[in-house]
Formats: sequence, C-alpha cells, structure tokens
Amino acid sequence: MKKSRFIGLLFGAALVTFLISCGGSGSGESATTDSTAADTAAKTAATEPAKSTIITTPANMVIVTQKVANYAKWKVAYDGHDSARLANGVHNYVIGRGLKDSNMVMVALRVDDTAKAKAFAKDPGLKKAMQKGGVVGNPSIVFYTATWQDTAVIDSKIRSRTTFTVKDWDAWTKGFEEGKQERLDNGISDRVYGHDLGDNKKVTLVTAVTDTAKAFAYYKSDALKKRREASGVVSEPVRFLFNIVARY
Repeated sequence: MKKSRFIGLLFGAALVTFLISCGGSGSGESATTDSTAADTAAKTAATEPAKSTIITTPANMVIVTQKVANYAKWKVAYDGHDSARLANGVHNYVIGRGLKDSNMVMVALRVDDTAKAKAFAKDPGLKKAMQKGGVVGNPSIVFYTATWQDTAVIDSKIRSRTTFTVKDWDAWTKGFEEGKQERLDNGISDRVYGHDLGDNKKVTLVTAVTDTAKAFAYYKSDALKKRREASGVVSEPVRFLFNIVARY
C-alpha cells in the first residue's frame, strides 16, 4: 500500500514537472515570436522612405471672396447649392473666414474643367444662390493654377492669401524658394502658390502663420521688401488673413 502510494506521488510530481516545462517552453516561444515581429516591423519602418507631402502637379482652382450678412445663414445656402457645383465639376476644398472681419468669407474650390466652371460662375442660378445666402455686393472670383502645394497637416489654422504681380514667373519662384528658411524663422510656412489661369505674372500665394507676432512684424520688414524687389515683384501685395473653418 505504501509502495503504491509512493509510486503515485512520484508519477504526479513528474507530471507537474512536465506540464510546467511545456508551459515555460510555450511562453518563451511566444515572447521570442513577438519580439522578432516587432523588430521586423521597426526595421521595415526605418527603411521605408517617408512619403512626400509636396505636390507639384498643376491643379486648377477657383477662389471666391465675398462679404456675407450672416455666416451661418450663408453656410446653409452654400451647402444647399453643392449639387449644382458638382454637376459643373467644381469641388469644395477650403472655407476661410477673415481674421479681422469674420463675415468676409473665402472659398477655395478644385476645378475639373475650367471652361465649364467659368460658365457656371456666370450662371444666373449661382447669383440667386448667393443672394439667398446673404452675399453683400459683388464677390471676387479668381481662377488660378496651383503649381506647388504642401499637404502636410499642421496645427495653425491662420492663413495669409497674398496676390501680386511679378516681372517673370521663373525668376520669382527661384527667389521665393531661396527665402524659405527666412520665412520659417519668422513664423511663416508655405502652403500653396500658383498664378492666374493663363497669366503667370499674376501670383497667388497662401502661407500658414505659425507665429503671429513674428509674421506680422516680418510683413512690415525691410528684409521682406528686399526679397520682393530681388525676385521681381512689381505691385504692392494684397494680403487677406483668414482662419480655416472647413476642409473637404
């Protein structure tokens, strides 16, 4: 009886030892597998080149700047006219409200067919929709080609849209690119630039304001004035500061 009990205890101990050994082995294998997978993922992420946020393929756009009596009322009317825009190949892109006057509204839209979009801009139905939305006076409608865009998402929602005339497009772009670091040092980040449709001497530039104190001081500086002169700007820049309130 004692011998039988001893054999039973010995067998039980051996079984427990076996199970613990198996459990330990399985846990180690899982940890090793997880570690290997994590290392592989990290190496893959390190070797993959970062995707560029810069777009240099020309894109046709239209910018509408208008004064409205009431933004909320205007937005309802604007949204209600979306099907008409889409039917004419005009797509929502960005809506901004003036920094100084929030009832000054700027709408940027992407255009599929410029001829069709220009005809739509003169359509009596669009005029009625604007009147319904409470647009005051005559809106400014400008068609242009965006030749450079940075699509990276940044924190600042304050933008500056500046328009001006240059002697030569290529000379201006060269001078503008050379001043990039100077702009960054002064709280200004380039977002989009291009020129009027069919006239590359009329430039449209959109920048983000990341530091208002530095940027506003830079706007009035001799350094910026010299940059403009060197790159062939021949007109006084017209600047519209706005907050982005909608992205599409």
